[in-house]
Amino acid sequence: QVQLQESGPGLVKASQTLSLVCAVSGDSITRTWTAWSWIRQPPGKTLEWMGVIPYDGNTYFSSSLKSRASISRDTSKNQFTLQLTSVTPEDTAVYYCAAGKDWTFPTWGQGTQVTVSS
Repeated sequence: QVQLQESGPGLVKASQTLSLVCAVSGDSITRTWTAWSWIRQPPGKTLEWMGVIPYDGNTYFSSSLKSRASISRDTSKNQFTLQLTSVTPEDTAVYYCAAGKDWTFPTWGQGTQVTVSS
């Protein structure tokens, strides 16, 4: 059973780069057809899909974030990382990593709160 655990700073200053790590257990991030995603939920708003890194290492992002977001992976540690540059208070949210395939992500981490201070 796959499990995901997000980690990173709870507080980031505006204009800095946010970096979050998702540690994966119970599955391999390189197993064929799997995909590994980042999703966030700002306070009082709906969930927002941010981007994905499938098993082959390619990356895809939402159009609204692709200029600031990147996803990388460390296959030796079985983890993947989100970086978001030039953050603003509007990037304050609970950030989740999720696992799945075929653009469906049924398994999520518990989420990590990130607050951007102005």
